[in-house]
Amino acid sequence: MSQDEARRLLAVATSLKVRTLLSLGYGCGLRAGEVVRLKVKHIDRAQNIIRVEQSKGRKDRNVMLSPEMLGLLRAWWKARPARWDAGMPPEERLLFPGRKPGKPMTTRQLNRLFHETADAAGIKKSVTLHALRHSFATHLLEGDTDIRIIQALLGHDKLDTTRALHARCHRPDRQHREPLDRLSKPRKKKPKKRRGDKPDSPAARA
Repeated sequence: MSQDEARRLLAVATSLKVRTLLSLGYGCGLRAGEVVRLKVKHIDRAQNIIRVEQSKGRKDRNVMLSPEMLGLLRAWWKARPARWDAGMPPEERLLFPGRKPGKPMTTRQLNRLFHETADAAGIKKSVTLHALRHSFATHLLEGDTDIRIIQALLGHDKLDTTRALHARCHRPDRQHREPLDRLSKPRKKKPKKRRGDKPDSPAARA
C-alpha cells in the first residue's frame, strides 16, 4: 500500500484495539501471528524495541518501537479488558487476549478486522493483512534505510528475500523516520500564489 492508503486505513480504524493491531503490522513489520501473541514482557520501553520470540523458523528478533506506537500501546493497555487474566503476573499477560482464557485472539479475527477496515478506507486494490508488513519494508526502503537493517527487522534469512521488495520502491524519500511516525507528521502544503505575482518577481522567488 502507499503511505496515503496506510494513513487512511489507520484513520478509519473502528476502535483503539483495531488501530493498535494494524499499527503493529505496519509500524513494526510484524506478521499476524506475531501481533496476536505479543505479551507485556515483549515491550521494552527502555531500549525502544519489541522482542519477537519464537517466530517463523523458531527465531527471535527485535523490531523498532516508535514513540507513536508506544503511545498506542499504552492507551490500549489502559482500555484492555482484564477479566480473564487479572491474577496473572502483568508481564505474562497477552496484549490481545482471545475469547478463551489464556489464549490470544486468532489471526482469523485479525484478518477479518483488517478487511473491514480496508473496505471502510475505500482501498479498492486487492490487499491482504500481510500487505502491512510489505508496506513497512517498502516505505523504509523508500526512506533510504539500509537493506540489511530491514532484513534484520523482518527476520529474513536471505538478503534476496528483502531485495525482492526493492523493486516496488518508486518514490524516494530521504527522511529517516519510522513508517508509523511519518504518517503522523503533517504533510507540507504548497505555498499559495498571490494574485499579481509573476514567476520572475521577487515575491514569487521569496
